[in-house]
Amino acid sequence: MKSRLYQGVLGVAIWASSFTTSSAQVLPTVPADTTHKFENPSGVPTVVKQPWYKGKLVKATVVPAVLIGYGAYTFNGGGFYTNQEANRDIHKVFPTFRTRADDFLILAPYLELGAVALAGVESRNDRINIGLVVLKSEAIMLTSVFLVKNLTRETRPDGSDNLSFPSGHTAQAFLAASIVHNEFRDRSQWYGIGAYTIATSVAALRMINSKHWQSDVVAGAGFGILSAHLGYLTHRNRWGRKPTLPTGMNFRPTWLPNYSMGATTGLSGAPGFSFTWQPQ
Repeated sequence: MKSRLYQGVLGVAIWASSFTTSSAQVLPTVPADTTHKFENPSGVPTVVKQPWYKGKLVKATVVPAVLIGYGAYTFNGGGFYTNQEANRDIHKVFPTFRTRADDFLILAPYLELGAVALAGVESRNDRINIGLVVLKSEAIMLTSVFLVKNLTRETRPDGSDNLSFPSGHTAQAFLAASIVHNEFRDRSQWYGIGAYTIATSVAALRMINSKHWQSDVVAGAGFGILSAHLGYLTHRNRWGRKPTLPTGMNFRPTWLPNYSMGATTGLSGAPGFSFTWQPQ
């Protein structure tokens, strides 16, 4: 009796284990996820929309707007610290100091940009895109500054003309400094700090030389920074993509020799560009 009971229990156990094994073998496998990275089959938005005050346009315009706003606030003798008071205090410290250094320092940030690039520091964008941004930003700055100058007709502190507001020298210097900051801020913040220090020196020298009021240089800084930011925001070229030439085309700087007939011989010539193209 016990042996029959034992055999029956053993048979049931063997049958149950075989059923479990066979069931595990026939369970359907879950198909691999073939959805591509950017596919959204459900149609539900996956990107959380940022508030308007965190947008690129706001970030790019808030600082220039403050600077231009302060310049407009102190324009023509307004504000809690007027142009006349600032001019008086400046010339108490620098009564006879005059220099033309501000005429040359306006392009110093661009020289820094070129020197850093030649030193091998990788910029944010390739050379062609930097050049296009610079040209666009310069066009925006020159148009806006000279338009406002002719609308406001403010007399300079030295009385030389009535094109004082805003300062074109300061706008130019801060535009170039903004380009340097944008291109190399991922490498080191010191590149931008150096460029903005030069631009601030230009603004100070314009007031020391009695060419501009405080409102002119503050607003000029705003116009320069704003022009650079708009140049970047409106640029649609592919950032970081190295410019490529068609296969077989070569374009590089070279030295053009100058062969002359005469009693004396020597190596002379001029720089130029070599352009070759061999179609495939």
